[in-house]
Amino acid sequence: AWVMLVGLVIAVPAAAISGVPRGLHGSALAWLIGAGVGNVAGLALEYFALRVGQVGVVAPLISTEGAIAALIAVAIGESLAPGVGITLAVIAVGVCLASVPATGTGAPSREHHQTSVMLAGITAVAFGASLYAAGRAGAELPSSWVVLSARVVGVVGLALPLALRGRLEMAPGAGRLVISSGVCEVLGFYLFILGARHGLAIAAVLSSQFAALSVIAAYVLFGER
Repeated sequence: AWVMLVGLVIAVPAAAISGVPRGLHGSALAWLIGAGVGNVAGLALEYFALRVGQVGVVAPLISTEGAIAALIAVAIGESLAPGVGITLAVIAVGVCLASVPATGTGAPSREHHQTSVMLAGITAVAFGASLYAAGRAGAELPSSWVVLSARVVGVVGLALPLALRGRLEMAPGAGRLVISSGVCEVLGFYLFILGARHGLAIAAVLSSQFAALSVIAAYVLFGER
């Protein structure tokens, strides 16, 4: 909820500057709503997965969002170069390897591992659908409005209910992490939309490489195996 509030502060001025788009109706509006709902649902599931599982397992599984978005694009009619198809196959193999439980000191229990794998898999589907919807919406609407959609859904669906119930709290020391997450979430979404205008499937697959950076960071910062 806090990440969405931070993102809203950034996204609202950008959307206001671009003005209300004329094409904000019909299929464009539907894609916009789908992108927002999928993104928020995916983030919520991702945070649950990270609470019980290792970053080095959860991140690679979630990174298949790009492959899922690409497959949706292909199923609807977009063509892929042979190299991209090979990349999708490599990703599938990598996912199988990433889901293998770790062993040794500090490894999560089998129950926690299975739960995190299941949540990460559902997250990947939600994010993949959101990426495809965002790419379609970004082709018809300003990028600022596509970015704004998820922030509005997140604030209305998460932040407001929590605030009304008195549960919108900030953990001590989490402020910097929340702000950096909110800023990076908005920046990453902007860049993906711009890339998707030149090739949705390719942008989706390439953007999924965030997992490699996450795994390295988890190894260095958290000592994950």
